[in-house]
Amino acid sequence: MLKNLLRGLTLATLMTTAANAQDSGFESPTILILGDSQISFGSGPVFLEFFENIKSHCPPSAKQAKNLEALADMKVAVIGVRSTSLPSWTSTMGRAKGAICDVDPKWQVNAGTYGFINTTGNKYKQIGRGENYQFCAKNKSAFEVMFRSDYYDPKLILLSFLGNSAKTWANDYKKALRDVRKMNAQLPAGTPCIFMTTAPSYSKKITDLRIKAQANLERAFVESGSQCSFIKGATPETVAANQGNRHYFRVNKSGKVKDPFHPNTKAAENFFMIAMDDICTAVYDQIDAAMPALGK
Repeated sequence: MLKNLLRGLTLATLMTTAANAQDSGFESPTILILGDSQISFGSGPVFLEFFENIKSHCPPSAKQAKNLEALADMKVAVIGVRSTSLPSWTSTMGRAKGAICDVDPKWQVNAGTYGFINTTGNKYKQIGRGENYQFCAKNKSAFEVMFRSDYYDPKLILLSFLGNSAKTWANDYKKALRDVRKMNAQLPAGTPCIFMTTAPSYSKKITDLRIKAQANLERAFVESGSQCSFIKGATPETVAANQGNRHYFRVNKSGKVKDPFHPNTKAAENFFMIAMDDICTAVYDQIDAAMPALGK
């Protein structure tokens, strides 16, 4: 009898959750971009502009233009959460998940959000507060909550991470493979997906570590058979553009770089110009591969 009662309560809870989601008027973005604090400190508006105007940045062929009809309404959401990496979105508990779900003790906000999900004029939000940011539930990962059947249902996902797991991934390939496999298992099956590592830093020491991590991560995407296209954010061209270029980073009054980790918006615009061909190719390859499902 107790078992039946618990089943009834569970079913009622699920029905209430679904009803609340419908009643809230939540509408899923068509294109979802998730990343770390590089989005909040510079690249967020550039991601938004690029994908809202994908046709002008990536002029399509006739076939590609037809395929883009699957993304016709172009509702773009960009979310960057500070001090996060891929494990933050796939972990069900602990410090990694806390980077997303715990309230920032100093600022009371931990994310920068842009586009379709944030029209308030204030880019800073706390994940877990507001109907568009309900990614936190006990014993579930942010991806598991985000991609439940009545919530986020994007037609294209782009993930942009590297820095906060750089040391782990650089030093241990098996951990990179583990993290990619967990990601593969939690992303919506068949949804077009791109993983792009973040832009290079000002410091050669930091960038060298990230390049090593990037190599292990790329290998993990291949070995795991990931559905996502992989784009290297750190290339000879992007490193040459960012490394040692103080105009692309925040400086103090004396002109010294005070934050070597986060390229500014000007740097992000240049990064997208350099990486544009790779991004465009990945977008069209992913949409083309998914057309049997997206076209339904």
